[in-house]
Amino acid sequence: MSYRVQLENFEGPLDLLLYFIRRDELDIYDIPIGQITKEFIEIIEDWKRMNMLVAGEFIVMASTLMRVKAKMMIPRPELDDDGEIIDPRTQLMQQLIDYKRFRDAAKMLNSMADDRSHILPRQFEQEIKNSEGVEIGSALRDVTLYDLARVFKQAMENRPVMSQFELNREPIKLEQQKEFLFKYFDGEGRLSFSTLLKNLKTRMEIIVTFLAILDLIRDGTCSFEQNDVFDDIVLIHIGAIA
Repeated sequence: MSYRVQLENFEGPLDLLLYFIRRDELDIYDIPIGQITKEFIEIIEDWKRMNMLVAGEFIVMASTLMRVKAKMMIPRPELDDDGEIIDPRTQLMQQLIDYKRFRDAAKMLNSMADDRSHILPRQFEQEIKNSEGVEIGSALRDVTLYDLARVFKQAMENRPVMSQFELNREPIKLEQQKEFLFKYFDGEGRLSFSTLLKNLKTRMEIIVTFLAILDLIRDGTCSFEQNDVFDDIVLIHIGAIA
């Protein structure tokens, strides 16, 4: 090999596969499985020759690639119940697509957390009224996307790296995570971020929840407050206190 791929540059085998796809400008929907398998195994063997400890996930992925490659070589392809040919690459392609989507969302989150210039537009901080008719929104300090993203980024860094096994589970949908949020509002329609984050176990849950919150703020369903710089950020369900 004319170049060397460093193990520490990748969070897992899916990250390495995406590197191949991006570098060689491959079609993620039509993966050249023979080429990818050969290079993936060569790199693992390269790491082993350098006495590097190769994580079990990379070994599992190598086995998966070889199994898919073998199925692609079978003269008589598998058919589904409708008589359609089953592409052995389908599950792998879906894992890569899901991983890329969540990795891109994580990059966006990190970018926001590192950039204090992302001010949340004032239309997001709706004029919320309490039971006495006092405008709550106008009394709050500005909360920026930096503030929100920083909290979620810190939480994400405390969770295990997203694995291919996590992506094998049923994908978390945005609407599903909105419903999850509504379950945790208290009787006054308030949800502190500290309470919320305790109930998010994986990086994927954190990323989708962050996107769900942005969507709820954008459509006017929720707002948020933070009374002081170091106070907990509180999500407010506007309909619950109207």
